[in-house]
Amino acid sequence: MANQEQSFKSIVAHCKEYGFIYQSSEVYDGLAAVYDYGPNGVELKNNIKEYWWKAMVQLHDNIVGIDAAIFMHPKTWKASGHVDAFNVPLIDNKDSKKRYRADQLVEEYIEKLENKINKDVAKAKKRFGEAFDETKYLAESPRVVGYQEEKKKVSGQLAQLMTDNDMEGLGKLIVDLDIADPVNGSKNWTDVRQFNLMFSTQLGNIAGEEGKLYLRPETAQGIFVNFLNVQKTTRQKLPFGIAQIGKAFRNEIVARQFIFRMKEFEQMEMQFFIQPGSQADWYQKWKDQRMAWHLALGTSDTKLRFHDHENLAHYADAAVDIQFEFPFGFRELEGIHSRTDFDLASHQELSGRKIQYFDPKTNESYVPYVVETSIGCDRMFLAVLSNALIKEQVPGSDDPNNLREVLKIHPALAPVKCAVLPLKRNDENLVAKAQEVFKKLRPHFNCQYDDTGSIGKLYRRQDAIGTPYCVTVDFESLDDNTVTIRDRDTLQQERIPIDQLQEKIRDRVNMEQLLEKL
Repeated sequence: MANQEQSFKSIVAHCKEYGFIYQSSEVYDGLAAVYDYGPNGVELKNNIKEYWWKAMVQLHDNIVGIDAAIFMHPKTWKASGHVDAFNVPLIDNKDSKKRYRADQLVEEYIEKLENKINKDVAKAKKRFGEAFDETKYLAESPRVVGYQEEKKKVSGQLAQLMTDNDMEGLGKLIVDLDIADPVNGSKNWTDVRQFNLMFSTQLGNIAGEEGKLYLRPETAQGIFVNFLNVQKTTRQKLPFGIAQIGKAFRNEIVARQFIFRMKEFEQMEMQFFIQPGSQADWYQKWKDQRMAWHLALGTSDTKLRFHDHENLAHYADAAVDIQFEFPFGFRELEGIHSRTDFDLASHQELSGRKIQYFDPKTNESYVPYVVETSIGCDRMFLAVLSNALIKEQVPGSDDPNNLREVLKIHPALAPVKCAVLPLKRNDENLVAKAQEVFKKLRPHFNCQYDDTGSIGKLYRRQDAIGTPYCVTVDFESLDDNTVTIRDRDTLQQERIPIDQLQEKIRDRVNMEQLLEKL
């Protein structure tokens, strides 16, 4: 646990030091749970969005994109259920004065049980070696069986209490489980109460309740209210999807773990409209496709897993998360939900307008069902950094203290594709040649020119931001128009002609190599 906390702190510090993420309004001591993306951060985030968009829209002939407004008619959120049901259970500790999500306190209790199981299994593996039978051990070890039964019991209780909206029962469960405040160990809790997560504002020319607007808590509703517009103007036939990337806002009282949970965040969502009754097949297909998208980045399959929802949202008949192992444990990265016809039917009812699809194959009109894929762009950003940032001994060095911090990010996502570095910054001819190379490469890739330190320090700086290639211009370059190109991961150096640089770099950093895996 201590190593995990240190790893997470290292990621947060790295983001600030190398221009990935800053605390918002830092000169005024910051704004809690709001962050700004720096020069390298915005490049990485844009590359993640490009990978998602091209995989979702460009590679499918039946998925199109939109960009809906953040402000929507307030009835939108009444129909979607957000006005009445977009609540979270909050609880305060009277001694520490800290506020928590009551359901998350119970989930953390369940996670501790899972960690105990994993710890016992790891010890048994070490003890018995190759003779160890994990399945048998999980079924027969009295202590592990006890943990499993407790985990199943508490998970079931939590799911039922959340389904029943039983705040009193949730508070009692926290007391019965003897859950303490993570800050000071106090068990002096208030009652659990509901809190709506939507931000509201007012139309400038209308006062009171009638003029109330909401900052959208999700991007999906902008897709649903545009279903007929998109279907008619693009002449799409079912099944087809509508994709969108956009900002959403939630008044998270308990926002922790850096950019994992924020008040302002970005979603990448796709709503796939289908014939009623076909949702089970499409749900499985989208589960498979979305996992493949993550694995194509080179992420180990041990860092990703499916986690089925035990407590379904009011609109869903099936839901699963793709969880990633962050430094603070497995957490939701992406959700795949079978939303039935809830959203379109609700908007049809409240608006009084027919929102249906005429199916020429069956010669009937109906409200389509929907399978949704929804991934947090900021969470994906954090997952990429968590997976890529390592400290390693410099290859080929015998000195254990000769370490480098390197971001081994997929080259297609790297903020900077190559850096052009003159061997000496005080030689006018070298500098001129290096700037000439830089100007040749800049139209094709996001490049950096840097002559602000020794070549060793410049290499380390580029390693830390994940630059796949460093191009060094030296005195030999002046004579034969060749340069040294250095690989970030292997540290191998190769001498190549300047006119071959563009092809060499493109072969490794282009997005197409990722898309071809899907």
